[in-house]
Amino acid sequence: MANIGFIGLGVMGGTMVERLLAAGHKVMGYNRTQSRADRLVDLGMVRGQSPKHVAQHNTFIISMVSNTKALEMIIEGEDGILSGLQAGSIYIDMSTVDPDYSRNISTKIKNAGSAMLDAPVSGSSVTLAAGTLSIMVGGDEEIFRKVKPILEDIGPTVNYVGENGLALIMKIATNINLPVQILTMAESILLAETNGIPRDTAIKVLLNSVIASPALKYRVPLMIDILAEALFDVDMMQKDLNLALNLAEGSDVPLPTTSIANQLLTSARAMGLARKDFACLYQVLCSMAGRLNEH
Repeated sequence: MANIGFIGLGVMGGTMVERLLAAGHKVMGYNRTQSRADRLVDLGMVRGQSPKHVAQHNTFIISMVSNTKALEMIIEGEDGILSGLQAGSIYIDMSTVDPDYSRNISTKIKNAGSAMLDAPVSGSSVTLAAGTLSIMVGGDEEIFRKVKPILEDIGPTVNYVGENGLALIMKIATNINLPVQILTMAESILLAETNGIPRDTAIKVLLNSVIASPALKYRVPLMIDILAEALFDVDMMQKDLNLALNLAEGSDVPLPTTSIANQLLTSARAMGLARKDFACLYQVLCSMAGRLNEH
């Protein structure tokens, strides 16, 4: 079993640490909001004092943070990972961030005598807890083989994509499917119920048809129950969509449905739904149809 440092103990990061501890690994964890570490310390995690401190005391370091700015802070900020990495250590970032920034950091880490992999995930806290998370990895393939067993303890499906940054591009390309699927599902439900089919009946039929995906099956309840805790809120979804749209602009790739979904998520923000699950696209459509008060 490995000695692992983990930085970023939010919903996803904290659950990853739980799985690593359950697999028998020794984990030192750090989070800027230190109270998030308390529950994990009770499970056996050692509390780290800073990203630098975590990097100094572990051969394998993993991070899971919300965006590129947060990643920059834990890597290059005061007491950051870069200032504590030991020669020969391996740093794995599992966040969804700007691929260009990630590549730049991987070069700095390589020059410091260590190695970096980008390893973003496909799934949510639900799939992570269920042990069905999918991980995609970019970086040196030999380094990937060294850490694959650790990643498999987080999520059983681990795919090597290619050089540094390519896993992030793959993750971004994957995530644009999510709001588009939710949007078309919302359209289907609204069209059916507006024309006389009970909503529950429409949902049952749709989820037992050829269009039902795993993502839809666990997210449709969040479309209806807007008060439910967000698995992935509007702010985070738009962060990923904006990464995709910027990438598409730089590579001359049209993303028409992604653009529409992003615009409607902006409408959700205007409705005060920024911290709700992005499945609230259904509420946006209901509002546009003048049926919001019926839901």
